[in-house]
Amino acid sequence: MSEWNDVAAADELPPGACRRLRVDGVAIAVFNVDGRYYAIEDRCSHEDETLSNGPRQGLEITCPRHAARFSLLTGEALSPPAYEPIAIFPLRLENGRLQVRDDRFD
Repeated sequence: MSEWNDVAAADELPPGACRRLRVDGVAIAVFNVDGRYYAIEDRCSHEDETLSNGPRQGLEITCPRHAARFSLLTGEALSPPAYEPIAIFPLRLENGRLQVRDDRFD
């Protein structure tokens, strides 16, 4: 079973902010969108580009390399050239701390 990994204190990630971390070698980006938190694999499914460097609008993140868009909520690829989804990860708030885990292989 995968472990919960500390991201930050909830008050250290204000609305509009993003925090990047690695969990077992996987790059993860955690976003605060209007007080709600979302965690995705920080890697475009089209060409292995870091997504968190791209522009975000609402619950969509755009790859800075080829402008593929992804849902922060579902991981779904929303536009070409990406057709495969990205991984999303569970988050929790524990004693004022945001925590994420990679549960894909549990």
